[in-house]
Amino acid sequence: MGLWQKMTDMVTGESGATVTPEQAAQNAAALKDLIAMMAKALVDSPEKVDVTEVDGNSTVVLELRVAKEDLGKIIGKQGRTARSMRTILSAASTKARRRAVLEIIE
Repeated sequence: MGLWQKMTDMVTGESGATVTPEQAAQNAAALKDLIAMMAKALVDSPEKVDVTEVDGNSTVVLELRVAKEDLGKIIGKQGRTARSMRTILSAASTKARRRAVLEIIE
């Protein structure tokens, strides 16, 4: 299943519908894949991109680790790239009915 299909599958039922634990896990995995895809497209060493998921009650924290020399590419000038990634993640997580936070780890 492609990333686009995973992202569109996050929207199930009516607005405010209850999300099952299985759907929540799938949604978190799709968000993780989204961040990994964006990061790999930006860096010189895509094999060193690592996204880990820390699950909470209503929030999922995605920790992004990249090679030290690629950190500037992920953050961008004045943090614009990181802010854009967080905005996209926020929009996708809203569709998944779950709050998501992106942490960039050195």
